[in-house]
Amino acid sequence: MAHIIVVGNEKGGSGKSTTSMHIATALVRMGHKVGAVDLDLRQQSLGRYVENRKAFIRESGIELACPDYRELPNIDPGILAEGQHPQAHKLEKVVEELHQISDFVLIDCPGSHTRLSQMAHAMADTLITPLNDSFVDFDLLARMDGHSGKILGPSIYSEMVWSARQLRAASGLKPMEWIVVRNRLGTQQMHNKKKVGKALSDLSKRIGFRVTNGFSERVVFRELFPQGLTLLDLKDAGVGNLSLSNIAARQEVRDLMREIALPGVEINF
Repeated sequence: MAHIIVVGNEKGGSGKSTTSMHIATALVRMGHKVGAVDLDLRQQSLGRYVENRKAFIRESGIELACPDYRELPNIDPGILAEGQHPQAHKLEKVVEELHQISDFVLIDCPGSHTRLSQMAHAMADTLITPLNDSFVDFDLLARMDGHSGKILGPSIYSEMVWSARQLRAASGLKPMEWIVVRNRLGTQQMHNKKKVGKALSDLSKRIGFRVTNGFSERVVFRELFPQGLTLLDLKDAGVGNLSLSNIAARQEVRDLMREIALPGVEINF
């Protein structure tokens, strides 16, 4: 059965879709079969990313590794059991299909609280939560006293993850691995960076997640999206000499994949 990776939090702009696309592409490049689903039914950033990638492949003739992206299927409402939610049935159906043919299924969640997001979190073998490196995003995980810096208690998203863990335990599933990824790390504001890092480290021991660094703030991520490219594709896509910034960004992808430590994955790119 496929290992399910869920990328989510309840705040937009944290780099969920960029993180999702780089993880999915890295896994395919390493020889794994990867299915992908985007649960942001309005914005569809991951879906658009894959669509742009397929257009680039058609127009350039360059073969690039691509996840097996699936949209939620249409269903006959008549097949639903009494009280069954149509969207829930659609998610169950697409994940079941991908389970049979994939090594990994990656689900990108919207930056809001939805029924589909709740379901996806309960399915997660590995939950990856990208977070901008600031106390604005930290507040999604826990409430903090502004004067003492003391953590007062878990916030809305942490409570949702806790509920998902309880559902998994009640269903006899293995425990979820939760990883918080610090994105948009800047080279400046070192004092704030250290304070956020300490707060995350303290909180991780209380509510059970691992912390790792993700992607720095780089213009290249915004430039890659229209063509559907990732940092791992630059040489294949005909980019000549890579800048030092691009080389450093590629290393961030390697480091992230190494830190996530997905089962059966050996980093070879």
